[in-house]
Amino acid sequence: MFDVALASAGASVILATSSDDKYPPENMLDGNTETFWTTTGLFPQEFIIKFETVMTIEKVHISSYNVRKMRLEVSEHDVEDKFEILNEREFEATDSQLQEEDFKVGNRRALSLRVVIESGYDHFVSIHKVTVNGNALHG
Repeated sequence: MFDVALASAGASVILATSSDDKYPPENMLDGNTETFWTTTGLFPQEFIIKFETVMTIEKVHISSYNVRKMRLEVSEHDVEDKFEILNEREFEATDSQLQEEDFKVGNRRALSLRVVIESGYDHFVSIHKVTVNGNALHG
């Protein structure tokens, strides 16, 4: 297993509902929790990470601030509207610490991961790092 959501592993953010030049969505995939993507208010917010190829994923780890409720969805197809819900969770509020959440998803096939932030503890939330433990499917 390795982090298939790193830009250096071929992953990319193909959709993000908010964008700020100082805090672009690509920051979530650089492997560094010091950089981040931030939303611009209003909920829901979402982003889609596309992997280099179809992967078998086991666990998704999200490092964030101010997220209250989040939903993870996956798709094996190259169509942006065919997603299956993987997991949904309410996060605990943390004052000045990153929220570190693990979603065990058990060997799921995925070409894309959609993350929907349904609500936050503030008008703005930030996603610092998305780690997806997985492997490329062969054959």
